[in-house]
Amino acid sequence: MEGGSSASDENLVEDSIAIVEYVKTIGEFRKTQRKEGTNLVRRMKLFLPLLEEIRDVEIANIPLAAIACLKKLKKAFQSAKKLLKLCHYGSKIYLALESEGMMGRFHNVYESISLAVEGMPYEDLGIPQEDIEQIELQRVQLRRAKRRTDTQDMELTMDLMVALSTNDRNADIASVERLANKLSLHTTEQLKEETLCIQKFFKERWGVSAECQQQVLNLLDKFKSFAGVEETEVVDEAADAKSLATSPSFSIPNEFLCPITLEIMTDPVIIATGQTYERRSIQQWLDSNRRTCPKTGQTLDHLLLAPNFALKNLILQWCEKNNHHLPKEAPKSPEITPTTNDDKILLLVQNLSSSKLEEQRDAVEKIRMLSKESSENRTLIANAGGIQLLVQLLSYPDSRIQEHTVTALFNLSIDESNKKLISQEEAIPAIIEILDKGSIGAKENSAAALFSLSMLDENRVKIGSLNGIPPLVNLLRIGTIRGKKDAVTALFNLCLNPANKAMAIEAGIVPPLLRILDDKKLEMMNETLSMLLVLASCSEGTRELGQLPFIETLVQLIRDGTSKNKECALAVLLELGSNNSNLILAALQYGVYEFVVDVSKNGTERGRRKAESMLRLATTAQEIP
Repeated sequence: MEGGSSASDENLVEDSIAIVEYVKTIGEFRKTQRKEGTNLVRRMKLFLPLLEEIRDVEIANIPLAAIACLKKLKKAFQSAKKLLKLCHYGSKIYLALESEGMMGRFHNVYESISLAVEGMPYEDLGIPQEDIEQIELQRVQLRRAKRRTDTQDMELTMDLMVALSTNDRNADIASVERLANKLSLHTTEQLKEETLCIQKFFKERWGVSAECQQQVLNLLDKFKSFAGVEETEVVDEAADAKSLATSPSFSIPNEFLCPITLEIMTDPVIIATGQTYERRSIQQWLDSNRRTCPKTGQTLDHLLLAPNFALKNLILQWCEKNNHHLPKEAPKSPEITPTTNDDKILLLVQNLSSSKLEEQRDAVEKIRMLSKESSENRTLIANAGGIQLLVQLLSYPDSRIQEHTVTALFNLSIDESNKKLISQEEAIPAIIEILDKGSIGAKENSAAALFSLSMLDENRVKIGSLNGIPPLVNLLRIGTIRGKKDAVTALFNLCLNPANKAMAIEAGIVPPLLRILDDKKLEMMNETLSMLLVLASCSEGTRELGQLPFIETLVQLIRDGTSKNKECALAVLLELGSNNSNLILAALQYGVYEFVVDVSKNGTERGRRKAESMLRLATTAQEIP
């Protein structure tokens, strides 16, 4: 063998082995990248037998071709390590927003690893045949890896779109809830950790766009609001590094920070669970009718606040030693006695079955408002038997009671346990009835309720089988702006079940969706395109949408739409064109090529990737005789 190594090459194999050993210890990845992260670690581990065989070869006897491969493999492994660390330590919100971009990064790493061992002189290195076969199999699998576009990704995309919407509509809170649960960002501790991750992420300047940065902060605020955690300021990318390094979150001992505000405490108090909070923060929490500990979630036996003098003295000593000036102490709020909120809710639930119409109306209206305020109220209402009585009232022949009732049930359904209770009480048929025949306000809130309940997979099937899709399509056709938005969001969720796609198309969903695309005032372009993308993935949808006028509409959006419009329109055209190359040829006739080239250079990150895929598909379509 003709060796060609230099002193700088001596550690190539050891370095690559060390990287693989390191990534094996990283631990669990963020949920949105868990599958790909686990797969990448597994694939890297399969290279260990090869590397260990090469390690036994004298460096001087390793051929130049092998040295070149090992250099490329080490570089690919370094990229993989950086990516996996981001997927373990990074901001959950950022990783969710960039889920498709992260998939692109994974596949770039796969490609790099595959190319690195191409041309490896196995025989010259004396590698056993079984190891050679394993590596070659890995190369084939890595090169064949396709970008995943499954139900979970589409569901995540729509939830992000709805949650980031500035519109105040019913579906927003349900999408925020599902995202918070999906990303595990619904407790004080989880949100505290995420806040610190975001601060660190922005400090390290990963090149995040201003738009993406703002979206991260907006979602963080919504999650905190949903969890009842006071919003805190998070530094932006332009923040001065020095001020960041000296910020309280990074320099002050964690035990001195209030778990709610993440700021140093000036008046620490102990609550019934033994946890300590800043008096002003925990008092605001309690004043909003909450009866749980923000940090542990335990129900409080009492609402008394006891000053934590020992901790306050430690904080004062630390501040004096470190020349840290405490913020001006807020005036102490008077201690409060336990509220009678549970008694109030119990009485209102009892009045739901009153023989007096006005008492019933008053009770259901107040329960509607209380169920919107907090998780504690929703739990109290459910525990008092409110769900069963509300479901009975859905069929009550009074339009005001019906509207308040279906809205109260929607509010209650925000909590996962209540979703199951509402479903067990067979509320869905009555909600569909109101959606079909109720007042316009009741229709809108019924659509939101079905959206929330359809987060349970079994309810998607049930709503479809109970003929709940046609009245949603009708609301999409005749509803107010708010009603149309709630309808399209509910339909999107339902159509994640394959059988419901055909039902929606049969119910006539496509024409009103196409009309919405033409109405710029509705500001529903992206939600509508996402709905069309779901429909385009089934044969019935391909037939319905694969018409020249719609292809021309997509081309116009790729030409004239916003960056997000172009991205979504490209996704729909790609889905249709992947099943029918004639549609790509038709789009080319409408002049789509130059618009796609522009998106590939100037679009969003996801838009650029879609554009590159479209350009490849267009080239293939033109080559087919």
